[in-house]
Amino acid sequence: MRIIADTGRCVGAGMCALTAGAVFDQHADDGTVVVLRPEPPAGTWAAVREAVAVCPAAALALSPAGGRDH
Repeated sequence: MRIIADTGRCVGAGMCALTAGAVFDQHADDGTVVVLRPEPPAGTWAAVREAVAVCPAAALALSPAGGRDH
């Protein structure tokens, strides 16, 4: 699994960092998403899927590992 983040779409709500803090963080200046682990370990997948689902701006997506970003 690979995380794709659209920082232009991100509104800085922080739900991703709250849901999966080992994988996501926020930029200090504007609060937009920072993906700490673009290909997260299997033990975090449930939290990552939840973070993608709760993102209010739909700025996060998942693709197969090694997939190409859009």
